[in-house]
Amino acid sequence: MKAIAIDDEPIALDIVKSHASKVPFLELKAEFTDAFKALDYLQRESIDLIFLDIKMPDISGIDFFNSLPKKPLLIFTTAYTEHAVTSFEMDAVDYLLKPFSLSRFIKGCNKAYELYNARNASQSLDHIYIKTGYEQVKVLYEDILFLEATGNYVTFVLKDKKILSRSTFIEAINLVPTDKFVRVHRSYLVALNKIDKVERHQLTVQSSKVPLSEAYRQNLTAFLS
Repeated sequence: MKAIAIDDEPIALDIVKSHASKVPFLELKAEFTDAFKALDYLQRESIDLIFLDIKMPDISGIDFFNSLPKKPLLIFTTAYTEHAVTSFEMDAVDYLLKPFSLSRFIKGCNKAYELYNARNASQSLDHIYIKTGYEQVKVLYEDILFLEATGNYVTFVLKDKKILSRSTFIEAINLVPTDKFVRVHRSYLVALNKIDKVERHQLTVQSSKVPLSEAYRQNLTAFLS
């Protein structure tokens, strides 16, 4: 699993680098104190995971990540607790509070690795199995219109039916290919080829209206272009 780290404090990057060297499935490819140099790197290189500070000069970690059209897995590394809710809404894998121990770092990496494996497995298939109640239902990607999250449940809205699954939204997101589905709202993920119309605050997906939030508009625009 290839990763980079972004933090305006060199000492913090040294800690991430030291911890990462002890994780066998993790390869830290680069570290950046300048977020814009990291952005340039990401335009040229494919990365699976970002360790990202939040409070940085010029651009916050939150704004930086939201600007990326193709989003790797994300682990925040920060000294501040007040952004934990925002990180949850952004589906960050973990939120590491400085100073974090090696064991806490490894725990976050293990969570990221599970999602990384699930994401990679989905790329080579044309279907997934969705757990609903005591059953596993086979669903073709082509039949999925969008996903809607409500609490601890996710509704898979298909062409001809809906399937309710007890799972977190990030677990559901990582079941489907990242190049075929796009996040358009904190609670909605939409199949790109099913979007019929894009308006200011909503999308038309066949006969359904799906909200489009300002936070994800740039993400959608990048995918459509």
